[in-house]
Formats: sequence, C-alpha cells, structure tokens
Amino acid sequence: MKKETVNVRNATENPCHMCMPMGGILPFKGIERAMVILHGSQGCATYMRRHIAGHFNEPIDVASSSLNEKGTVYGGEGSLKQGLDNVRKLYNPGVIGILTTCLAETIGEDIDRIAANYVDERKPGNLTIVPVSTPGYGGTHFEGYWVTAKTIVGKLAQKTKKHRKINIIIPNISPADIREIKRILHLMDVEYTMFPDFSDTLDRPFEKPYLKIPRGGTKPADISRMPGAPATVEIGITVDDSVSPGKYLEEQYGVPLYRVPIPIGLENTDRFIEVIRKITGTPVPESLELERGRLLDCMIDSHKYNFQGRSVIFGEPELVYAVSATCLENGVFPVVVATGTRNRKLTALLKAKSAACPVEPHIINEADFTQIREMARQKKVNLAIGHSDGRYLTEKEGIPLVRMGFPIHDRVGGQRLLSVGYTGTAMFLDRITNTLLENKYKNYRSGMFEKFYHASNE
Repeated sequence: MKKETVNVRNATENPCHMCMPMGGILPFKGIERAMVILHGSQGCATYMRRHIAGHFNEPIDVASSSLNEKGTVYGGEGSLKQGLDNVRKLYNPGVIGILTTCLAETIGEDIDRIAANYVDERKPGNLTIVPVSTPGYGGTHFEGYWVTAKTIVGKLAQKTKKHRKINIIIPNISPADIREIKRILHLMDVEYTMFPDFSDTLDRPFEKPYLKIPRGGTKPADISRMPGAPATVEIGITVDDSVSPGKYLEEQYGVPLYRVPIPIGLENTDRFIEVIRKITGTPVPESLELERGRLLDCMIDSHKYNFQGRSVIFGEPELVYAVSATCLENGVFPVVVATGTRNRKLTALLKAKSAACPVEPHIINEADFTQIREMARQKKVNLAIGHSDGRYLTEKEGIPLVRMGFPIHDRVGGQRLLSVGYTGTAMFLDRITNTLLENKYKNYRSGMFEKFYHASNE
C-alpha cells in the first residue's frame, strides 16, 4: 500500500470540499420547525442557500446577521440579536441554530454569550437557541455537519427514563436514502429516533399554501429523550470521537454505541441489519432476505462487465468508504480514493479493506481536483464516482462520472438518488455498470479500428 498523499500546496486550486457552516446547516434542516441564521456577511448566507438549493431542488431559507464594516470593527452583537428578532417574527420557529462564518470567528464573536444574553433579555418562551462555532477555515463541510449534530444533541438531550426507541444517527446522505433506512427499520418493527431527519424537509411534496418551514424533521422532544435509549447506532465509522453525537451519549449518559458504515453494498448492509437484530432481538424478515437475494443476482449479472472498471472515488470520508467497499465487492477496483478533509480513520480503514486487492488504491487526503486529475491520469482510471464537481474529470480527461453524494448541481434529482440497503445498492451498482457499458460501446468502434487497422499496416 502506497503512502497516503496529503495536500501540501500553498493554496487549494479546485477543492474537493466546502466550508464548515455549509455542512452545519443540514442537521438543523433535519429538526422539526427549525431555522438557521449565519452570523457573518450576507454573501455567505446567499452562497450557501444557493448551493444547497441547487442540490436538493428545494427553496432553502437561511437567515443572516448581515455583518458590515461597522460590525466588523465594533462587534456584531447588535446585528445578530436583530437577526434573531427577525427570524422569530417571520418564521416563528421552535429551534434556531446560530452558525458562525469566517468573519465572525476572525473578530472573536462569542456567540454562546450573545445567545445567552438574548434569551435573558427577550424571554423567548419555549424557543431553543443552539449556537455552534463553525469557522469556514476550521474544517470542511464534513466536520461542520458532525460538529453541529453533536452540539444539537448536547444542547437538547436530558436525563430521562429508559425507553425502547433506538437512536439512529444519520450522516449526510440523500433524503431517499434516509427514507430507505426508515423502511428497513419499519420492516424489522423497530422503534427508533432518527437524527437528523431531513427526508421530508429537504425533499418536500408540492403543496399549497407554501410553508416557510416545511413539515417533518426530528422532534426536539425526541432528541431530548435520546439519553434514555437502549442503544445508539451511529452511521459514521470515520467520524472522530470529539464530534460524535453517539460518543457523547455514551460518555455522558451511558447509552451503548454501535458504529456502522453507510449501508451501501452487501457487507455493509448486512452489518447494519445485524446490529439492529442484535440490539432488538428481532429476526430479519423474509422480505429483506428476498431483497438480499436480488442484490446477489444483480452482482452476478454485472460482474463480467465490472472487472474492467478502474475507479476514482471522491467526496466525504463516510461515503467514500462505503462506495469503495461496494466497488471492491464487485471488482470495480478503486485505484484513486480522495477526500477533501484529513481523516486518518478513513486511511486506516481503506488500507485494511483493500489489503487483498490486486490493485493498490492511492489515497489522497485534503485533496483538490488538480491532484485527483493528475493521479487519475497516471493510474489510467476509466470511471469516476462522486459529486458533480467531478465533471471536471469528464471535461478534461474523458472519464465518465457516476454522480453520488453532495452536491449534485448539473443534474436534477440528487435528493432522490437511492443507494443504501439491498435495493438501493442494486440500483447504484446498475448505474456503475451501465456507465462502464456506455463508455465501452461509445468508444468500441474507434478502439477496434486503432487496434486492428494500425496492426495490419505495420
């Protein structure tokens, strides 16, 4: 196994990540009647609203304290409090999340103190305010997501009586994936609290009149009762303990923690279902066994095509691991694996997973797409799997892209892409195989011509 590559450039040319507050918005969107305000310039909120809306194809409301030059010099406390007043007046939320941007963090704004003062001054009743420090330079959107999720649980969780609902902690996956995990839990007759649950809030049905805050999301009351759960299943094996909601619940309240990968692929889905079965004692229903058999049949159908695949996989660490494991199961060897964040857990997991692989994956942490492109060219990659920023690989190198993860901006339906569970894995595998086949037949005649015509004229 070759040594991992870490980005040591003085400047990132084409990053494979986004900033912390971008990721921090998503967990709040998975809470019932929640609203988010960014403490910083108006431009940050505008950019993030547009970026998230372009992926989920939904209107995304994110407020801003609109810090200007005066606030930057003298402090933005007044702007933030005015922004909170406006959010309460326009949206009447039950929860308001305050996220910081680079500007607010650079001038040293203490949002915990400001939020506490606001509550003392305004007496907002049952409103819960959750401040989270998410400087853009403090990490990527992956860290922002998990820092925010842990902070929310830390703020809302309370010591409570024991109950039967299992905690299910969800990473940044599609609303369709969240709904599939919920369907599997329902088939197994499992009581659960899923957090964050943006399966409806970021993929809402069309309805009139328009609601400023969509229906759905995890109820704050259910989050407060998470310490009474019999166990927590955290879908996040690459997540650091310091930002893990499940680890927090284990250390503070003694809730047993089980960590599993995103259930993409046969082994990962088996692992998720086995953990649920172990916790609850519920047998695996026949319907899931049939779905597993169909996935095996799908793998048999496609294996004769997939062995030709040499893939570059990029995105958030958790998704990158699950996709890499699925590719290894099906002979689509990952030869380049990249993530925009620095994640030692991912590196160790991939090295162990690919130890018996005939092709050694080249792992790039803190990657940008210039590095990814260079390595993909060197390794003769013929398939890319990741979010739509990877279209750069198609445009520059002719490598076809299977879109997966966040964000997807150059196609519609990113919020409806199903990839988890036995059924979702079969659909994902079909997308991979058909992309390989399309690329093969698109270049088949020219390849044959070059191979045989030139050989016959030598």
